Amino acid sequence: MFVTPHEAKENTVKIGILGTGNLAVTLGQAWARAAHSIILTGRNADRVKAAAEQVGATAMPVEPDRFAEQADVVVVAIAWDGLEHALRLVGGPDGTLAGKTVIDCTNPVDFATGRVLPETDSAAELVAGVAAGAHVVKALHLFAGASWPFVGEAGTSPVVAICGDDGEALSQTASLIADLGARTAVLGGLAAARQAEEAAGFVMRVVAAGANPRFAVPDVDPALLGTGPADR
Repeated sequence: MFVTPHEAKENTVKIGILGTGNLAVTLGQAWARAAHSIILTGRNADRVKAAAEQVGATAMPVEPDRFAEQADVVVVAIAWDGLEHALRLVGGPDGTLAGKTVIDCTNPVDFATGRVLPETDSAAELVAGVAAGAHVVKALHLFAGASWPFVGEAGTSPVVAICGDDGEALSQTASLIADLGARTAVLGGLAAARQAEEAAGFVMRVVAAGANPRFAVPDVDPALLGTGPADR
């Protein structure tokens, strides 16, 4: 059996992607294949247009001030140093993202050392603080853009750790991740986001040491521990 992105035409979502880099484009392409509508924005209009063209004919570039009103779900695929500015660009402090699921994919880690850059809290909590009233979910920061969609055997599909405080936003995020061919594991509330971000730093340190991080953590079957399945 093989896992492919879901054909979810009856549950089409207009996904707004804030960002124009590799992760933004690859996620956009994968979700477009799953019949979702994609809009993109950023601070450079030429790069936004180019990213939309890479995603495909159904993707649409939009101006930052029109972005929030047109998106059902927002995906933040921005480098750490531009994160707050990007959120302000689309009116986050003014409540334009209030009530929306906002999936934060930011990897706030020094790529050379693996050090988590925020001194306290997390990138996801910064998003929640700037995007007034948004339902923020941390997800997808551990996977490079080239990871999606996953089309391998079902038993080897990636498990994407997610966390957030709103149950509906977590469910919506899990559904969109399923459309990428992956499973999800809910770590808890948004306070767990820093630990999730630190995991990315750990992965980078293991890679820098010349080892595959896949073999740096134990292979644990939750069923054998009596805790039941950890993913859904």
